[in-house]
Amino acid sequence: MKKLLLSLVAVAGLVYSANAQTEKGKIILGGNVGFNSTKVDGAPKADINFSVIPSVGYFVGNNFAIGTGVGYTYEKSVSDRTQNGAFEVAPFGRYYVNLTDQFKFFGQLSVPLAFGTQKAVDANGDTGAKLGTTTSIGVNVAPGFAFFPTKRIGIEVSVNGLGYENFQVKNEATGAKVKSNSFGLEANTFAPKLGVMFHF
Repeated sequence: MKKLLLSLVAVAGLVYSANAQTEKGKIILGGNVGFNSTKVDGAPKADINFSVIPSVGYFVGNNFAIGTGVGYTYEKSVSDRTQNGAFEVAPFGRYYVNLTDQFKFFGQLSVPLAFGTQKAVDANGDTGAKLGTTTSIGVNVAPGFAFFPTKRIGIEVSVNGLGYENFQVKNEATGAKVKSNSFGLEANTFAPKLGVMFHF
């Protein structure tokens, strides 16, 4: 009887540790940082992309968190003669499903909003006059897996999923607006995203 009681306590401890990171009232901190530089032969300067978007979330229920990311994205394309910089807000909802004590599957729905400016880039790769303002509104659904080596750290691997984006540029001189809509599935398993989330 004593062994049975100890076994039940041990199993209860394992179940608790598996759910401790994603239980109601917990907070997650993380985000993403990206940088890419590409220089075409003969081009005066390299094309540069970078983004810094820290995020915070709160578990409103067991395994279900809501939160937002807030940051900045920048893209300078010498080949397209444009430079875009934008302030981004990306509210999200995320749901976890336990697979084992240390592995969880999650699905995330996010609504990224970006507001920025577009500038001209000359043939030498130097930034010039402001061309207009940009607005982007999107919806993304992305799956992923989280591995918890400790109770406070989750190492995540995810892929882009189903996404929609409405992008608008308002011309600085004329006020004319050009809009574009894109929708697609980008589940590229050969280029996954790797991240770390801290659970408190």
